[in-house]
Amino acid sequence: MGKTKEYTNGEVTVVWEAEKCIHSAMCVKGLPNVFQPNDRPWIKIDAASTDELIETIKKCPSGALSYYMTNEDDQSSQTLETKVEVLENGPLLVYGTLKVTHKDGNEETKNRTTAFCRCGASQNKPYCDGAHVKADFRG
Repeated sequence: MGKTKEYTNGEVTVVWEAEKCIHSAMCVKGLPNVFQPNDRPWIKIDAASTDELIETIKKCPSGALSYYMTNEDDQSSQTLETKVEVLENGPLLVYGTLKVTHKDGNEETKNRTTAFCRCGASQNKPYCDGAHVKADFRG
């Protein structure tokens, strides 16, 4: 299992799973005061509101960033509208909970945001691993 780190502001805990990150920089573009990849720690959780953090985390295409509410009665981290988004020159993003059946028949449940490869170059099919950048994928 890869490196996982948690950062909390008391209301929300941000979870970062390094091995899932495809370096799309959606977090950095969304909240540059919070997500600073050249610094340690790289997440400055107090630099944005809880709502801003949640909205940016929901846009993470790989699911490397997730969150849970500190208050166990708050189930807002459990709900996410199901939708599909095509990123220009990038992956197909599916938001929500879904079951993925692999070609060998194994199933897995994906939560929050899942990035599916559109370029064909991923070494982690059916998921995006960021290879579309090197492959100069257009679509």
